[in-house]
Amino acid sequence: MTASSPMPPPGAVPAGSAPAPGATAPLAGEAAMPGSTSGPLLRVEDLKVYFPIREGLIRERHVGDVRAVDGISFEMRRGETLGLVGESGCGKSTTGRAIVRLYEPTAGRIVFDGVDTMTLDRAGMKGMRRRMQMVFQDPYASLDPRMTAGGIVSEPMDIHGVGSRADRQDRVRELLATVGLNPDYAERYPHEFSGGQRQRIGVARALALEPDLIVADEPISALDVSIQAQIINLLEKLQERLGLTYLFIAHDLSVVRHISDRIAVMYLGRIVELASSRLLNREPLHPYTVALLSAVPIPDPVVEARRRRIILTGDVPSPVNPPSGCRFHTRCWLRDKLGNPQECVTVDPVPREVLPGHEVACHFAEKVIESPERAQAVGVPVPTTASVGGPVVPPTHPQDAPPIA
Repeated sequence: MTASSPMPPPGAVPAGSAPAPGATAPLAGEAAMPGSTSGPLLRVEDLKVYFPIREGLIRERHVGDVRAVDGISFEMRRGETLGLVGESGCGKSTTGRAIVRLYEPTAGRIVFDGVDTMTLDRAGMKGMRRRMQMVFQDPYASLDPRMTAGGIVSEPMDIHGVGSRADRQDRVRELLATVGLNPDYAERYPHEFSGGQRQRIGVARALALEPDLIVADEPISALDVSIQAQIINLLEKLQERLGLTYLFIAHDLSVVRHISDRIAVMYLGRIVELASSRLLNREPLHPYTVALLSAVPIPDPVVEARRRRIILTGDVPSPVNPPSGCRFHTRCWLRDKLGNPQECVTVDPVPREVLPGHEVACHFAEKVIESPERAQAVGVPVPTTASVGGPVVPPTHPQDAPPIA
């Protein structure tokens, strides 16, 4: 794919010039300059996004906060897809919008290619958004009904002054063809397209400035199953062709399992488990992840026959007043089985690496390894010696266990 005009990375400055406003010294292990290929592309450190609650008609008072995202940290490598999953209201979409600064973070750091975007002013963030774009969830609400498809796709280039008018028109036709639409559809309005076609327009708009990172906020949840597969295949082909990095937000673990290299599981504003897609689906270590996987069907009648669904009791706590200690303890099946240890209520678990490359925020993750509930959730035979209080053994899978990746 050819660009209409050169797009220097944000923060790049001519030799002898002063550093770009907001540019920070690289962190340990990161690239020395923006645009380098070493180090993580994105680093999120202790990100918090709170929405204030106010009362009073004449004089407003700040009475509390909705803790949508409450201290999460993760990294993203270049060219990978990180899936972010969890129940509705857990903070997935808020995380994605905060990364591109559509929501202003309350605290934390967002380091994109060596630049702390939290220090950028409005002009600096405008330049940074040339390299980080977003595909929104609802293809019917995210497109302006008064603009043509060509106008929607060219708008980012208009805002950033990329190329001449003729160059932008050529680029629009090229992008529409790239996402599988007829370039002649550029003069049509959104109401003339189906849901899948609208989402393809949204993808084309996100690609217009040749970004490095695309935040895909549940891009298929509003589409039919057959159209979902088309959009997923399109995203995979574009990633292979253009070297894109995806933060893929969804609540469907089966879809995330298919497209993601790594998966982060969120619950009530926190990341409770982070591992490779294959490892997380075969060896979940958090009771919440086990419960989620138990609801995902496996297309093998032999394996499905030995699975058992874990039904979580109670409602999701309010993010205004989350539980003390482990936020999942009010619904945790493992805590009930262990006799309701007080540690779950009083001590907030921090993410720790239980297995290589596998982080989990649970005091008793080792007990999950040998539990029959986990075996039944992922569809492997239940060990005859399984005992929650027994010795910790490395997780193994028999040869007849189906690959879940």
